[in-house]
Amino acid sequence: MAKRDYYEVLEVSKSASADEIKKAYRKLAIKYHPDKNPDNPSAEEKFKEAAEAYEVLSTPEKRQRYDQYGHQAAGGGYGGGGMNMDDIFSQFGDVFGGGSPFESFFGGGGGRGRGVRKGSNLRIKLKLNLEEIANGCEKKIKVKRQVACDECSGTGAKNGAVQKCTTCNGTGQVKKVVNTMLGQMMSATTCSTCNGEGTTVKDKCTHCHGHGTVEKEETITIKIPAGVVDGMQLSMSGKGNMPPRGGVAGDLLILIEEIEDEQLKRDGLNIIYELYVTFFDAVFGTSVEVPTVDGKVKIKIDPGTQSGKILRLRSKGLKDVNSYQKGDQLIYVNVWTPQTLSKEEKELLASIKESDNFKPNPGKNDKSFFERMKEFF
Repeated sequence: MAKRDYYEVLEVSKSASADEIKKAYRKLAIKYHPDKNPDNPSAEEKFKEAAEAYEVLSTPEKRQRYDQYGHQAAGGGYGGGGMNMDDIFSQFGDVFGGGSPFESFFGGGGGRGRGVRKGSNLRIKLKLNLEEIANGCEKKIKVKRQVACDECSGTGAKNGAVQKCTTCNGTGQVKKVVNTMLGQMMSATTCSTCNGEGTTVKDKCTHCHGHGTVEKEETITIKIPAGVVDGMQLSMSGKGNMPPRGGVAGDLLILIEEIEDEQLKRDGLNIIYELYVTFFDAVFGTSVEVPTVDGKVKIKIDPGTQSGKILRLRSKGLKDVNSYQKGDQLIYVNVWTPQTLSKEEKELLASIKESDNFKPNPGKNDKSFFERMKEFF
């Protein structure tokens, strides 16, 4: 199912200010908040959709890329795709002015309970050349990440023996009744004794010193889809850091950096190549090899080819990462003019200089450079 336009999701115009975007998100977040719409999958999806749109449009750099490339730049995690509820509450709590308005009415964190804790994300930069971007590739990288301690199974306790927190009775929260303008309400706060974990450690593990995690270097294989763009961020779930004393690992976020090619230039999905031919090749015609992202191919230069002619190699461009669309390779033909000539060469050219065949004589069917460009774009 295709994603909706982020501006449409937040119900704002493309010229909306940062403050207008923030207000629009706050309005939708309150309307579709899971605690206000229990057991309503549709509301939860709209809540996530609004958070994803806000994550992109509230960041100037990401908003600029989105305006330029659309969801192509936001795919694969760049724009917050695949965000879970913990990500949303931890990242955007400030939108509600220091805390969710649901905290005091539904319990700490929106009444969501202790839940499953998620570790921090890891971020890396990955440089790719044009051929790797065009065809997709696999990369093996080494990363240092926090993993669960084998000695204590990630509990932080010696021999894995943990105790239920007596302060919160293992819930991770301390509840109390508070008086509000609407009457008495139940308020829940994170237990200060166990920091919301629900358990306490009496004897710490000597291997991880009670932390529950240790640093480990791992080799991870990353599959890069064809058609990624510079600045796009991909995500690998569960390849980030484990949280202390139990939970699920964070994600590995991969920022794509494109290495500029010396011969081929990228223009959206199209590839541009500047081809230089001699005067005689342009006059008599020839066959030449040109580079593409799939290797060299031979093309034909017709007799009488003019400088500025554009040749098209269909489907020799880049794939759209979000669709089956593929660009072309455009070859700009330039006739090379010699800058130095011998005396004999000058005399030879001078002898044919006045020939009518060597004088510009554009016919009514010849097209200007700008007219030729319109045929391609």
